[in-house]
Amino acid sequence: MNQHCGRLPSGRATAFAGLVAALFAMACQTQAQFLMSKQDAALQTAVSRGQFELNCPGATGEVLSSEVVQPALQGPVVAGIQRAEFTIGVVGCGQRTTYVVACPEGGEGCFAMDSGGLRPGN
Repeated sequence: MNQHCGRLPSGRATAFAGLVAALFAMACQTQAQFLMSKQDAALQTAVSRGQFELNCPGATGEVLSSEVVQPALQGPVVAGIQRAEFTIGVVGCGQRTTYVVACPEGGEGCFAMDSGGLRPGN
């Protein structure tokens, strides 16, 4: 009868532990890479909306902050979608505003939400 059934030999156990450690290390890099991969789309989304709402084709944007937001629903049956979230300031024609832009993981687009602030003239 095989006494090693169900156990990994010590060399394989060490390799497996190394693989798990490498995956955890990559997860930190993956979040930063995820944010960087979505930043240009988020910035363009906010600038386009700002140009329209401010009636200012020359408006420009700047990323003020970014973070990876975990889904609110996580479990064995239901799972939400992780997203990159950016706060972006848009300035032009003597006006400025901010937007929170969300970019879902696995999606190609982003969407801009109001930050809740008031704009001059409103």
